[in-house]
Amino acid sequence: MTLTGTGCRVLAAIMHGDRDMASNAGGQPGAGVPWRIVGWGFAVALLLLPFAAMQAGADGVDWSLGDFVVFGVMLGTVGGAFELAVRVSGNWAYRGGAGLGLLVAFLVVWVNLAVGIVGSEHNPWNQLFFVALLIGLAGACITRFRARGMSVAMLTTAGALMAAYGVARINRPEEFGAHLLVELVGTSIFALLFAGSAALFRKAARGQIS
Repeated sequence: MTLTGTGCRVLAAIMHGDRDMASNAGGQPGAGVPWRIVGWGFAVALLLLPFAAMQAGADGVDWSLGDFVVFGVMLGTVGGAFELAVRVSGNWAYRGGAGLGLLVAFLVVWVNLAVGIVGSEHNPWNQLFFVALLIGLAGACITRFRARGMSVAMLTTAGALMAAYGVARINRPEEFGAHLLVELVGTSIFALLFAGSAALFRKAARGQIS
Protein backbone atom coordinates (compact mmCIF):
# COMPACT_ATOMS: atom_id res chain seq x y z
CA MET A 1 0.00 0.00 0.00
CA THR A 2 3.03 2.30 0.20
CA LEU A 3 3.05 4.99 -2.45
CA THR A 4 6.62 5.14 -3.70
CA GLY A 5 8.61 5.64 -6.86
CA THR A 6 8.36 7.88 -9.85
CA GLY A 7 4.58 7.69 -10.11
CA CYS A 8 4.11 9.18 -6.65
CA ARG A 9 6.65 11.93 -7.31
CA VAL A 10 4.98 12.88 -10.55
CA LEU A 11 1.54 12.93 -8.94
CA ALA A 12 2.81 15.16 -6.15
CA ALA A 13 4.36 17.49 -8.70
CA ILE A 14 1.09 17.69 -10.63
CA MET A 15 -0.82 18.50 -7.45
CA HIS A 16 1.49 21.35 -6.56
CA GLY A 17 2.60 22.42 -9.99
CA ASP A 18 6.18 22.15 -8.84
CA ARG A 19 8.69 20.34 -11.05
CA ASP A 20 11.34 20.43 -8.35
CA MET A 21 9.05 18.49 -6.11
CA ALA A 22 8.95 15.70 -8.67
CA SER A 23 12.68 15.21 -8.32
CA ASN A 24 12.82 15.58 -4.53
CA ALA A 25 9.67 13.82 -3.35
CA GLY A 26 11.19 10.37 -3.19
CA GLY A 27 13.77 11.05 -0.52
CA GLN A 28 15.93 8.17 0.54
CA PRO A 29 14.40 4.79 -0.30
CA GLY A 30 13.71 2.56 2.62
CA ALA A 31 13.89 5.36 5.17
CA GLY A 32 12.06 4.28 8.29
CA VAL A 33 8.84 6.11 9.09
CA PRO A 34 7.56 4.94 12.48
CA TRP A 35 4.14 6.56 12.10
CA ARG A 36 3.42 4.26 9.16
CA ILE A 37 3.98 1.16 11.25
CA VAL A 38 1.81 2.52 14.04
CA GLY A 39 -0.90 3.71 11.67
CA TRP A 40 -1.25 0.54 9.63
CA GLY A 41 -0.90 -1.58 12.75
CA PHE A 42 -3.79 0.33 14.31
CA ALA A 43 -5.85 -0.20 11.14
CA VAL A 44 -5.24 -3.96 11.28
CA ALA A 45 -6.14 -3.97 14.98
CA LEU A 46 -9.43 -2.19 14.22
CA LEU A 47 -10.23 -4.75 11.53
CA LEU A 48 -9.50 -7.64 13.88
CA LEU A 49 -11.39 -6.15 16.82
CA PRO A 50 -14.92 -7.17 15.72
CA PHE A 51 -13.61 -10.65 14.81
CA ALA A 52 -12.18 -11.02 18.31
CA ALA A 53 -15.44 -9.75 19.79
CA MET A 54 -17.40 -12.33 17.79
CA GLN A 55 -15.09 -15.11 18.99
CA ALA A 56 -15.63 -13.92 22.55
CA GLY A 57 -19.41 -14.07 22.07
CA ALA A 58 -20.01 -10.33 22.52
CA ASP A 59 -23.67 -9.34 22.20
CA GLY A 60 -24.64 -7.38 19.10
CA VAL A 61 -21.47 -8.16 17.15
CA ASP A 62 -22.34 -10.37 14.19
CA TRP A 63 -20.32 -9.32 11.14
CA SER A 64 -20.56 -11.06 7.80
CA LEU A 65 -17.65 -11.49 5.38
CA GLY A 66 -19.05 -8.56 3.42
CA ASP A 67 -18.91 -6.36 6.52
CA PHE A 68 -15.23 -7.14 7.00
CA VAL A 69 -14.48 -6.48 3.33
CA VAL A 70 -16.23 -3.11 3.38
CA PHE A 71 -14.56 -2.10 6.63
CA GLY A 72 -11.17 -3.21 5.32
CA VAL A 73 -11.63 -1.20 2.12
CA MET A 74 -12.60 1.86 4.17
CA LEU A 75 -9.51 1.54 6.38
CA GLY A 76 -7.25 0.97 3.39
CA THR A 77 -8.68 3.96 1.54
CA VAL A 78 -8.19 6.30 4.48
CA GLY A 79 -4.69 4.99 5.19
CA GLY A 80 -3.60 5.21 1.57
CA ALA A 81 -5.03 8.70 1.16
CA PHE A 82 -3.22 9.91 4.28
CA GLU A 83 0.07 8.43 3.07
CA LEU A 84 -0.38 10.40 -0.14
CA ALA A 85 -1.12 13.58 1.82
CA VAL A 86 2.05 13.10 3.85
CA ARG A 87 4.11 12.74 0.70
CA VAL A 88 2.41 15.70 -0.98
CA SER A 89 3.30 18.17 1.77
CA GLY A 90 5.63 18.31 4.73
CA ASN A 91 3.56 21.09 6.31
CA TRP A 92 2.12 19.85 9.61
CA ALA A 93 -1.07 21.91 9.17
CA TYR A 94 -1.69 20.36 5.75
CA ARG A 95 -1.15 16.88 7.15
CA GLY A 96 -3.37 17.66 10.12
CA GLY A 97 -6.13 18.97 7.88
CA ALA A 98 -5.91 15.89 5.68
CA GLY A 99 -5.91 13.54 8.67
CA LEU A 100 -8.88 15.23 10.30
CA GLY A 101 -10.85 15.39 7.07
CA LEU A 102 -10.22 11.72 6.33
CA LEU A 103 -11.16 10.72 9.86
CA VAL A 104 -14.47 12.60 9.73
CA ALA A 105 -15.28 11.19 6.28
CA PHE A 106 -14.57 7.70 7.61
CA LEU A 107 -16.89 8.26 10.59
CA VAL A 108 -19.68 9.66 8.40
CA VAL A 109 -19.56 6.61 6.12
CA TRP A 110 -19.28 4.18 9.03
CA VAL A 111 -22.16 5.65 11.03
CA ASN A 112 -24.36 6.02 7.97
CA LEU A 113 -23.81 2.42 6.88
CA ALA A 114 -24.19 1.01 10.37
CA VAL A 115 -27.22 2.79 11.82
CA GLY A 116 -28.06 5.69 9.51
CA ILE A 117 -27.58 9.35 10.41
CA VAL A 118 -31.26 10.26 10.01
CA GLY A 119 -33.71 7.62 11.18
CA SER A 120 -32.35 4.17 10.38
CA GLU A 121 -29.86 2.78 7.89
CA HIS A 122 -32.85 1.90 5.68
CA ASN A 123 -33.75 5.56 5.15
CA PRO A 124 -32.96 6.22 1.44
CA TRP A 125 -32.44 9.91 2.12
CA ASN A 126 -29.29 9.04 4.06
CA GLN A 127 -27.62 8.56 0.68
CA LEU A 128 -27.40 12.35 0.54
CA PHE A 129 -24.61 12.24 3.13
CA PHE A 130 -22.52 10.18 0.72
CA VAL A 131 -23.28 12.77 -1.97
CA ALA A 132 -22.01 15.48 0.39
CA LEU A 133 -18.71 13.64 0.77
CA LEU A 134 -18.44 13.19 -3.00
CA ILE A 135 -18.95 16.93 -3.45
CA GLY A 136 -16.00 17.56 -1.15
CA LEU A 137 -13.87 15.00 -2.99
CA ALA A 138 -14.73 16.57 -6.32
CA GLY A 139 -13.75 19.98 -4.99
CA ALA A 140 -10.42 18.61 -3.76
CA CYS A 141 -9.70 17.06 -7.16
CA ILE A 142 -10.65 20.22 -9.04
CA THR A 143 -8.24 22.27 -6.94
CA ARG A 144 -5.53 19.60 -7.37
CA PHE A 145 -5.30 19.13 -3.61
CA ARG A 146 -3.69 22.52 -3.03
CA ALA A 147 -4.00 23.77 0.54
CA ARG A 148 -6.21 26.79 -0.24
CA GLY A 149 -8.49 24.73 -2.47
CA MET A 150 -8.70 21.97 0.14
CA SER A 151 -9.84 24.54 2.68
CA VAL A 152 -12.72 25.54 0.42
CA ALA A 153 -13.53 21.88 -0.29
CA MET A 154 -13.74 21.04 3.41
CA LEU A 155 -16.00 24.02 4.11
CA THR A 156 -18.18 23.00 1.19
CA THR A 157 -18.40 19.48 2.59
CA ALA A 158 -19.46 20.86 5.98
CA GLY A 159 -22.23 22.89 4.37
CA ALA A 160 -23.30 19.96 2.18
CA LEU A 161 -23.60 17.72 5.24
CA MET A 162 -25.92 20.15 6.99
CA ALA A 163 -27.96 20.55 3.78
CA ALA A 164 -28.18 16.75 3.49
CA TYR A 165 -29.43 16.55 7.06
CA GLY A 166 -32.10 19.19 6.41
CA VAL A 167 -33.39 17.49 3.27
CA ALA A 168 -33.32 14.03 4.84
CA ARG A 169 -35.12 15.21 7.95
CA ILE A 170 -37.82 17.14 6.06
CA ASN A 171 -38.55 14.13 3.87
CA ARG A 172 -38.90 11.75 6.83
CA PRO A 173 -41.32 13.62 9.13
CA GLU A 174 -42.71 10.33 10.47
CA GLU A 175 -39.34 9.67 12.10
CA PHE A 176 -39.36 12.79 14.27
CA GLY A 177 -38.82 11.76 17.85
CA ALA A 178 -36.39 11.45 20.71
CA HIS A 179 -33.44 10.89 18.37
CA LEU A 180 -33.91 14.22 16.59
CA LEU A 181 -31.55 16.10 18.89
CA VAL A 182 -28.94 13.34 18.70
CA GLU A 183 -29.06 13.39 14.89
CA LEU A 184 -28.78 17.17 14.73
CA VAL A 185 -25.92 17.34 17.22
CA GLY A 186 -24.09 14.45 15.56
CA THR A 187 -24.34 15.99 12.10
CA SER A 188 -23.29 19.38 13.47
CA ILE A 189 -20.21 17.83 15.07
CA PHE A 190 -19.25 16.24 11.77
CA ALA A 191 -19.68 19.60 10.02
CA LEU A 192 -17.63 21.41 12.67
CA LEU A 193 -14.82 18.88 12.35
CA PHE A 194 -14.76 19.45 8.60
CA ALA A 195 -14.61 23.18 9.35
CA GLY A 196 -11.64 22.45 11.61
CA SER A 197 -9.98 20.61 8.75
CA ALA A 198 -10.60 23.65 6.55
CA ALA A 199 -8.96 25.90 9.14
CA LEU A 200 -5.84 23.72 9.16
CA PHE A 201 -5.64 23.77 5.37
CA ARG A 202 -6.05 27.55 5.43
CA LYS A 203 -3.17 27.78 7.90
CA ALA A 204 -1.08 25.60 5.60
CA ALA A 205 -1.90 27.87 2.66
CA ARG A 206 -0.78 30.94 4.60
CA GLY A 207 2.45 29.19 5.43
CA GLN A 208 3.10 28.54 1.75
CA ILE A 209 2.52 32.20 0.92
CA SER A 210 4.85 33.45 3.65
